[in-house]
Amino acid sequence: MVRIRVLVVDDHRIFAESLSAALAAEPDVEVAAAGSGPAALRCLERAAAEGRRFDVMLVDADLGIATAPQVPVVARAVPDNGDGFVDGISLVAAVRTARPAVRTVVLAEKDDPRRAASALQAGASGWVAKDCSLQRLLTVIRGVLRDETHLPPALLTGVLRELTAARKHRTESERLVESLTPREREVLRCMVAGLGRKAVAERLFLSPHTVRTHMQNVLGKLGVHSTLAAVALARRAGVGPAELASSAGDVVERGGQLA
Repeated sequence: MVRIRVLVVDDHRIFAESLSAALAAEPDVEVAAAGSGPAALRCLERAAAEGRRFDVMLVDADLGIATAPQVPVVARAVPDNGDGFVDGISLVAAVRTARPAVRTVVLAEKDDPRRAASALQAGASGWVAKDCSLQRLLTVIRGVLRDETHLPPALLTGVLRELTAARKHRTESERLVESLTPREREVLRCMVAGLGRKAVAERLFLSPHTVRTHMQNVLGKLGVHSTLAAVALARRAGVGPAELASSAGDVVERGGQLA
């Protein structure tokens, strides 16, 4: 019998234990549980190192929200601080990059088209209600392993609307970036990399005054009023940061770096 290995990630202990026990009663399901995002990431890494990777991860949509502020997570196998906070959607994104073979399903207290769309964009294969029946959840678990995407029927229209709006927003951002000259795009990529005006001038062999002019032109053409807004728009358009040299002979200033 092929067994499905499931990781339940929920910081509500009673719910996690109850769900784990119900799933473990199935003859073809093995279950483990984690009470936080960092604990889940450590569990996935440990399992992979031992050659017994998980197949499906069930994640609480509101993971940690009651006890910590939401902090976006850069996808990685294990956070630098093992006690750090990882919210549900960020955990999905982290696992998508670090363990792409693991299918993720988000468990939610209520239907929310915007958050469901965000979960799908982050890499989730499903969004189901926490109070759904065990048989419904097992159907979703087995379905996502066949590369199916599962959403409650009542959410489909709202999720499609959110995804379409996100794509339209990205398309508009791409159009604005295309209006920049090649030099302005170089400057924008430096801005995305977090370089200050002096560092951009040194990198591109321009005067600080010329760089200031280019930056003002970039903001004007993108229709924004701050470097932070320009960087956010650039990222939506898929603009990556300029590569920063790491050799001792080419040190760059990072004083203007954006978090």
